[in-house]
Amino acid sequence: MKVSYDKELDALYIELSTQKPDGVIEIEEGINIDVSSDGSIVGIEFIDAAKKMSLDSFLKYEIDGESLGLMAMMQKNKNNSPLSFKL
Repeated sequence: MKVSYDKELDALYIELSTQKPDGVIEIEEGINIDVSSDGSIVGIEFIDAAKKMSLDSFLKYEIDGESLGLMAMMQKNKNNSPLSFKL
């Protein structure tokens, strides 16, 4: 899943699949669902997103300890050196 936000347009897009959408279903004004030819949901678009929801919940992310540990093991195995993070 990928979330992108265009501040100028105040448009939030949640990409659920890398499939190319073949159609759009408007759920209500400013909320559109992109669908593939087989009816799968590809993405969801919110126009005037800041007026409809709190964007903080969509535009921040968290990594739990288990995932961080797995990432560290993968990185260490990849280049046989300790993992370092830059913040």
